[in-house]
Formats: sequence, structure tokens, C-alpha cells
Amino acid sequence: MSSLPTEEDPRLTPVLQEDRVCTGVTTARGRVFLSYPSADRAGVQVVEALPDGQRDPYPDAGWNRVDQPPDGAFVHVNGLRAGPDGRLWIVDAGTPQVGGAQVPGGARLIAVNLDGDHVEQVYHLDEAVHPDSYVDDVRFNGRMAYLSDAGAAGLIVLDLDSGRSRRVLDGHPSTAGGPVIPDGRTLRDPDGAEVRLHVDQLEVSPDGRWLYYQPASGGMSRIATRWLDDPSISADEMARRVERWCDTPSTGGTAIDATGTIYLSDLERRRVLVLAPDRSVRTLVADPRLAWVDAMWLDAEARLWMPAAQLHLTAGLNGGHAAVDYPVQIYRMPVDAGPPPLDHA
Repeated sequence: MSSLPTEEDPRLTPVLQEDRVCTGVTTARGRVFLSYPSADRAGVQVVEALPDGQRDPYPDAGWNRVDQPPDGAFVHVNGLRAGPDGRLWIVDAGTPQVGGAQVPGGARLIAVNLDGDHVEQVYHLDEAVHPDSYVDDVRFNGRMAYLSDAGAAGLIVLDLDSGRSRRVLDGHPSTAGGPVIPDGRTLRDPDGAEVRLHVDQLEVSPDGRWLYYQPASGGMSRIATRWLDDPSISADEMARRVERWCDTPSTGGTAIDATGTIYLSDLERRRVLVLAPDRSVRTLVADPRLAWVDAMWLDAEARLWMPAAQLHLTAGLNGGHAAVDYPVQIYRMPVDAGPPPLDHA
């Protein structure tokens, strides 16, 4: 604990305060959307954060029903982001929690039309998930989408034109997680067992040539997207194409800018690091308030949004002891570059 920062950085601006654990934030056309993983309590999973402070269930109350079959309702939203096509994309993990069983038909990538605020397309991922999968996050590369599986180590490649999904690097060492150590303490479930989160963060290079990815315990790898996109490549050949990229710490979330610089949160020391294309690493910001910064978002104004989710202080990841300090804050700070158009506008 002595290595944690003690001074607050004035560049961090608190922009949203939530009464629940919030792990996802994204902006589109001046609108702000949030996702709640129900880590501290059940409830609405996706909202639009309105300027007057109201939180409206999104795209509607029906999709946010609790304890409903997956058809027309979320099972467990773990991520959301505005895509390069201007739609809002929502990742449904397909299971209520890491380590839980997949709900048949629950693992999906859901596209919402922001003009009519309605679900326009649902991509089912059943053919690419395992019974213990937990679909975690998504990135885009033209008409391909790549998704991480934190429950059963592996990546999912989704062809947005055909709707077909397939699994790659299944159980590969680069996708398998080790101990996650936020604030110097290993994640534990309510029974005291160590919690491992497999491949979690992923980013596509601005030119679309590379996918960078890592488990939450750190250790970033990369693979050329040409191999991922080719369904004829064997599993052994795919495995040979993986390159170790950077020895990163336990990480909650990442973002990438138009220069190819990757921002990643360091859960062990409450800071955000900058990983340059030449693999050099420096600290962007360190602040005691940055407790488990989860999925970060880089907006068109070159501002980095950082939800300090405090996931490690929820009962499910803290040995059964709930210690979240409310409200959960989302911070923002200016950085040097905006997002790559390949990722989002």
C-alpha cells in the first residue's frame, strides 16, 4: 500500500458521480452512456446520462429487465462503446458473473441505432463461447470485430457481414490470466479463492494491422489482424504468430489514440500509463482516487474518460467484504491526441 500515490492531480476533473459501480463510459454525438455490471447490486445495466443528472435506462426499460430470458433483455452487460459506424455497441457477457454458466443465447454483441434509440442488430456468439465464457469487450477493424473472453481464455472473431463468429487462441498462454493484484492485494472471491480474469483488454492499431491484447493480470501481446481474419489458419499456426509486446501490470482498462499510443490503467499503483508505439512506458497520471480504472474512453476532443470503478472493493472480488466508497467517480483529463477513425469518430 505504501507505493500508492498520496497527492491528487489537478488535471483530473470529476465529471460524473454514480451511486453504483460503473465500469463503462462512452460518448457519441454529445450524448453520454454508462454501463453498470451489477457488481454491487442488481439494477439497470445501461443508461444515458442526461445533463440534468437523470439516468435513463437505455435503449429502454425492457432491455434492462432483471431476471428475464435473454431474448430482448440483457443478461449481463460488461462493456459498451460508440463504434466507427456511429452506432452504440453493447457487449453482453452472457452470464451473470465471471465463473458462472453461460445462459443459452445470452452472449451477444448488440448494435443500437442512436437516431431511433432502438436495437438494430444482434450478433449471437453461441458458436464461439464455452460454458464458462464471460465475453468482456470489443474492438472493430473494418467489417471485423474482435471480442475478449475473460471467463474462458481466448479471443472471438466476428464477421459483421456474415454474422459468423469463431474462437481463436483458445487457452493460449497469451490469453490466460494470472493473479490480479489491485492495491497490492490479490483478488479473492467470497470463499477466499483467487479470482483470475483471462483476456480482457484489447486494442486495434490505427492502421488496422495489429491487435494488442492482454489478460487483466497483465502481459500484453499482439498478433497481426491478417491472421485473425483468415478462417483457414490453423490453431498451431495462429499460436506461432503471437508476439509478446510489453510486460504490463494488472490492468483494468485501455484506450488507444490516433498515434498508436495505448493508455492503460495500473491497478497495482492507482495510475494510468502510456505505452508508446516504440514500447516505451511512462506514467500519465497517478492519483489516489484512481481506484480500479476500468474501460477508458477517448473522445473526439482528445479527452480521456476514466471510470474509477473500485471493482476490487466489491464483495465478489474482495473476499465477501463490500468496501466501495460511494459515489463512484468518473474522471476526465486532456491528452495529446484523439481516437483513430478506425475505432470511432
